[in-house]
Amino acid sequence: MTMISKTLTLMLVATSLATSSAALAQQPAAIPHSPGKPYAAKGIPDRVVLTPGADPSTAMAVAWRTDVRQADTVAELAPAVDGPSIAAFAKPVAGASLDLTTDNGPSRYHHVRFEGLTPDTAYLYRVKGAEGWSEWLQFRTAAAEAKPFTFLYFGDTQNGILPIGSRVIRQAFMNTAAPALAVHAGDLVAQRDDLVHDDEWGEWTQAGGYAFAMVPQLPATGNHEYVDDIKPDGSELRRLGSHWTASFALPGNGATEAKSTTYFSDYQGVRFIVLDGTSAIDLGTLAQQSQWLDATLAASKADWNVVLFHQPIFTCARPNDTAELKAAWKPIFEKHNVDLVLQGHDHCYSRLTAEQGASDGRAKRASGAAQGPVYLVSVVGKKMYGLNDRAMIQPDKVAEDTELYQVFNVTPQTIGFRAFTASGKLYDSFDLTRTSDGKKLLVEQTEGLLPLRACKGAVGPDGAPCTASIKD
Repeated sequence: MTMISKTLTLMLVATSLATSSAALAQQPAAIPHSPGKPYAAKGIPDRVVLTPGADPSTAMAVAWRTDVRQADTVAELAPAVDGPSIAAFAKPVAGASLDLTTDNGPSRYHHVRFEGLTPDTAYLYRVKGAEGWSEWLQFRTAAAEAKPFTFLYFGDTQNGILPIGSRVIRQAFMNTAAPALAVHAGDLVAQRDDLVHDDEWGEWTQAGGYAFAMVPQLPATGNHEYVDDIKPDGSELRRLGSHWTASFALPGNGATEAKSTTYFSDYQGVRFIVLDGTSAIDLGTLAQQSQWLDATLAASKADWNVVLFHQPIFTCARPNDTAELKAAWKPIFEKHNVDLVLQGHDHCYSRLTAEQGASDGRAKRASGAAQGPVYLVSVVGKKMYGLNDRAMIQPDKVAEDTELYQVFNVTPQTIGFRAFTASGKLYDSFDLTRTSDGKKLLVEQTEGLLPLRACKGAVGPDGAPCTASIKD
């Protein structure tokens, strides 16, 4: 081989290596499994999640997962007796199953509905796997009439679900006396960031543990519950991830074009209405959801109406509000005098009571004006966004680089709201009271609250580097 030939060969090899290296650099890194790969389906039931029926005084439902050896879907239901002989009182309840193959292999999800229950009554249930039953798990049906109760509200978990977000969820259940419900404002998982998708769902159910199996959960879909399918022309198409319909046995009484992700449930004087902002914006269901929302609010006989969805009407992080949802849903909320609008997506905290700004809202309340819808945004997981340029003047209270959970104490006349940081410190508080003439008044509580939590340049509110990134 001549010197020229050797030189050309070396150049071609170098070019080939460089091209290969560039191609590898452009390929996305493989998404990892959880250490030890703990989330493959087994013969013992796992991922047990309780959800309410449309009328949770007489109906509840449960979803769980097994391996595919468990051919039939069966639970056992018993009254909550005070001794250990539960099985003597138990009756089998059959349901339906669906198979799901993931990065962790094949699995089978099961749904059972408990119907014809007695209001305000404690029950025990267990669910079956090929190698045995779950433990007995207890729940209580709602009362048939309005009655005081407490519920929890969580924003996005999404990232760092088990290592970071779980402590917020567990702190909420440990520090709150007998919560009757828990609501989740979407992006329970990330779907495409930290771990293979099935592991994220494993982390989410592990984070809630037996609390998710004993306290009814009301979840809303976020954009991360959807999969981005790439079409041949390179464009993206949203598709609801298979884990959603597998993981929750929801009431199925929502908008026709978004029946898997919209629904309502009436709990002791409160109508909870769950919408799907992603489907509304990206899949063309906005008009149909809006009509259903209007009709569902018009038909409500509840003392209070609470709406739950993901993308916020008023954003605390992004440059612009969610224009499509704001134009369609805000007038319906105001028309029907909705009480609370619970949202996520922004990875910051915000309480907003007046679009014109916090000072305007406080001035109107001081003059005795009625309070309209209260808009809340919160976050549980580790991913944080920086506050936008309106955050210090439009909302009444905000937080940055802060994980929180929220507690609502409901009576027929009053909703008491308390927002706590991850370590259990009180951060925000108000009482919403309905007077005898139907007017709502909001009174802010100021005693014992933490001061504003926000980053100062590169330094976060805890003194560590700020993790909140600007959302543009």
